[in-house]
Amino acid sequence: MMSRFTLIVFFLLIGIFSNAQTLERQARTKITELNTLISKAENEDISVIKEKMTVRTAEIFLDFANWDEANMTMNTDLFALVNKYKSNASEMANLLPDFERNDVIKMLDEAILYTTLLIQKEVFRKPAPVVNWEEVTHQNDQLTFNGKPVFLSDYTWKPKTSFLTEYHGNLDGFFLTPSIVTDKNGSIKANTLNDLNSKPNASMGFIFLNHKNVPNWSLTEYGTDFEMRTDTFTGYDIDHPGARELWSYLFAGVVPKMAGKKYSQLGYMLCNEPHFFTQTNGNNLPWASGSVSNFTIEKFKTWLANKHITISRLNSLWGTNFTSFNNVTISIPIDINKKGNAIWYDWALFNMYRVTEWYKFLKSEIKTHDANAKVHLKIMPHLWSDNEKIHGIDLEALTEISEIVGNDAKAENNHMWGPEEEWEAHYSFKWRELCMGYDFMKSVSPNKINFNSETHFLTTAKSRDLYLNPAYARATYWLAHTYGMTANQTWFWARTEDGSPRNGINVGNGYAGSNNHQPRVINELQSTILDLNSFSDDIMAMQRQKKPIRIFYSKTSAINKETHLDDIFDLYETLHFEGIPLGFATKNIIKKQDNNLWDVIVLYKTPFITQEEFTALQSYLDQGGTVIIDSESVKKNEYGESLSSLNASNGSLMRISTLSSIKTNALSIVDTKNHSPEIAITETNGIGVKGCVWKNVKNEKGNNVLSVVNLGKTDATLTVNLKQAIGNTITTDLLKGIEVSNTPTLKPYELYFVEVTDSNNLSVDEIKDETFKLYPNPTNSFLNIQSPIGSEIVVYSITGAVLQVLKSEELITKISTQGYATGVYLVKIKYDKKTKTKKVIVSK
Repeated sequence: MMSRFTLIVFFLLIGIFSNAQTLERQARTKITELNTLISKAENEDISVIKEKMTVRTAEIFLDFANWDEANMTMNTDLFALVNKYKSNASEMANLLPDFERNDVIKMLDEAILYTTLLIQKEVFRKPAPVVNWEEVTHQNDQLTFNGKPVFLSDYTWKPKTSFLTEYHGNLDGFFLTPSIVTDKNGSIKANTLNDLNSKPNASMGFIFLNHKNVPNWSLTEYGTDFEMRTDTFTGYDIDHPGARELWSYLFAGVVPKMAGKKYSQLGYMLCNEPHFFTQTNGNNLPWASGSVSNFTIEKFKTWLANKHITISRLNSLWGTNFTSFNNVTISIPIDINKKGNAIWYDWALFNMYRVTEWYKFLKSEIKTHDANAKVHLKIMPHLWSDNEKIHGIDLEALTEISEIVGNDAKAENNHMWGPEEEWEAHYSFKWRELCMGYDFMKSVSPNKINFNSETHFLTTAKSRDLYLNPAYARATYWLAHTYGMTANQTWFWARTEDGSPRNGINVGNGYAGSNNHQPRVINELQSTILDLNSFSDDIMAMQRQKKPIRIFYSKTSAINKETHLDDIFDLYETLHFEGIPLGFATKNIIKKQDNNLWDVIVLYKTPFITQEEFTALQSYLDQGGTVIIDSESVKKNEYGESLSSLNASNGSLMRISTLSSIKTNALSIVDTKNHSPEIAITETNGIGVKGCVWKNVKNEKGNNVLSVVNLGKTDATLTVNLKQAIGNTITTDLLKGIEVSNTPTLKPYELYFVEVTDSNNLSVDEIKDETFKLYPNPTNSFLNIQSPIGSEIVVYSITGAVLQVLKSEELITKISTQGYATGVYLVKIKYDKKTKTKKVIVSK
């Protein structure tokens, strides 16, 4: 006989199962309803790829929910790995299946409503291309499909089944690791060669170079100290001659087989998250920091000799008494208390040099076997946008040598541990690394694609939230693409097709509460990519905008100062919300690029610069350039020795100290050059600090296209106006195809993407099809509609309400507009399975 407790548990489980079945049935019914609407919409030539994707996302996550319900013990263990959830891991695992089902139902309800509006002509949609990844090509700074730029998006580890690749990305590639070299003669594993020989040349992809797991023979051949710092992503000594021999063997054996293949078109990723930290804080060795080999020290001695020429010069700077460069000694990892002195500077700069030389070698070896190969590195941009510069990564140099701008930029809207961070006072998410990092890389290499091969916008080690607002996904991915991102691989898709976690419990603490459990987040991400591809020309125009204001970045000050990038960010943040594209200038950018690409260079709290940096700035002024400089900048060289002052020469040198004054003068210079946006925006919000970042370009019709994302932590009310408008400023939501207010209130994360026009200019015939004309336009009593005989004519209000439906019996159809209120209307013709829509203004 059952105990009372057992009976309670039994009936509780029955109730849970019954509820799950009910939610499952509701979702399946809604999928059927949405599929019916999809068919109806297709019959009316309405693009519904987005809704088809939503159906597939729903199907995927309903399967996942069923797996989660059957495997709560494993999910409990996985939630227990996450600090945020470990105290209630069992509760989270129990609620997860129905959370996913309810999320699917809400997602389907939203899709059903929107599809209904599309069918009823309440909203309109510009079709998104159905991108075939097998036919995408890489051309300069864009990926191209069917003659148009496209943006590609996939997920790390997602299985390559048609069920998961049809709508959610189809990235291909190949994985290389040193262990495939099986002996000291350079033999390649037979399995690897067989995989390459049999691999289909199908979809766009990239080659992943792993730098762990050196083969056992290398330790015998090169010595046991060849393997070092195995806790990092490069577990061997890059300065050991054996490293070059090992990779030469590997490339000779495999690169010829991958040359020209589709799956290598996104390039060879030379390293995953390269970092070579070499500092210590007393007895405390920070994360991923460590020592170097004697090979490295010998290289350092040679580098010092080339830089300082005489040992007396070195001793003078270092405060030492070495008799020769061969006798120089240095303790590595270097103590952070030496930061700011000559020893610290020389080591930090050399560390960047030797790492850059290593990746130059890898690139040159690859190109020996495939001259057309492209390379990139998965660089963490925060290594540049944060203060510390002892990690060996010179973002400018590595971006310059790469044909593809590689990165794994991240954003965070919460953090699971630690004190409050600076961004939380004013913003809804942490955007510093994304925006400032991408603007820097785009300044260095404006004509390359940007491939974020491990996109940490949704999930990072520190940031996770099962209840993440899907609008955050749209905000971050939209923002990244307007700042330069071309392709991305989101971290991560750690489920197999049946819903089980990849490698079970080994997926680690990044899994529980991530996008693997968030149907609406995944749906919003994919929906955003489709929208970006619908308007890819406009988004590419935003990426290609000139950057008239350039912030001078000195690697010298970044190495020598404690908080230099904080100071640079203060300036960047001050200028970021004015609708002016921002860029950076360095010694190399000034020397190598057309100086007419910008209007002004700004120096802020940059006291240390090298003589070469000084010469580049002075040369810019000599050629008529404009520089704004504060009182702290350009005082000393890299070793603290005094420098001469810049002089205006043939240019303009403005000495201004406060951030507000710098902004006022920089904006004035841009305005004087007629490079300011044609749109003016004012913002009002709850904290009195601007939070809406915006970009403005012209579309193919010559109209202004405006993209605004609210990064602020409160609602923001905008007023959008064309500066030179004769009539009223008209804003048309490009994603909905309807007129919207030019005084919107945007919630945090909200996107406002509109075409901005002057009501007095809407009479311009924007469609070049001579078979469809409207006149007079504007009109106050009647309208002539020239269209093919037999075409269907529908007149809508700007909100999509149907006002008239008729068939054209003659070439010109005349209708009365006397009963129409003053405003904008839409006239649509349908003929021979084709449709055209134009605007007409009724005025009284």
